[in-house]
Amino acid sequence: MVIQCAATKQPEAGHLIGEDGNPILFVARPDHAPKTKDILYQRPDDLALDGRTWRAHLLDYNRRSHNPLGILPAWQLYRPPVYGELADAFGLENLFILSAGWGLLAAGFLTPQYDITFTNQADIHKRRSRRDRFADFRMPPDDREQPVVFLGGRDYVGLFRALTRGSAGKRIVFYNSANAPDVTDCRCVRFKTTTRTNWHYECARALIDGTLDLPL
Repeated sequence: MVIQCAATKQPEAGHLIGEDGNPILFVARPDHAPKTKDILYQRPDDLALDGRTWRAHLLDYNRRSHNPLGILPAWQLYRPPVYGELADAFGLENLFILSAGWGLLAAGFLTPQYDITFTNQADIHKRRSRRDRFADFRMPPDDREQPVVFLGGRDYVGLFRALTRGSAGKRIVFYNSANAPDVTDCRCVRFKTTTRTNWHYECARALIDGTLDLPL
């Protein structure tokens, strides 16, 4: 089960810390971020002073046995309760988060505060373009034969396809618009609802409570 990330994060969620001692907020365009002395704006693939990317530092942090910065696992980072509901229903090992900042994350992966999105209405420093180069994480194993289900907006379908290419399981994309996404390598299934904003939360709950079946 793959669900796209959310804009709202838990306020107590931890940050990676820069060499200057300030918390890092990861964004798509640091050069357009607000000017402040208290926050270091970086891209996930920017280099720290040791010449390694922050993405590499985050992998190292996840290998530790302790979590001094209070960084939350991906399924707990976002404020909407549906992420926890999916974790309870399907198990952490079967839940992945599609993050515009980090890629396709295992639900338990410690994920720091970030503000990156594909949404065109977002501020420019938050907005990731499809042309931007990100070394996205790709955590689900390819040899899983069960279906890979995506719940999210049209803006995220391209990243989902790219990061699940090679998966042994059938890929299913739910959508709610009048026209299906223009893809040929996934099965597209319309979820009919009058909800427009965050319709995929309603779709997730329908899968959880059994009122919606997967088209296998």
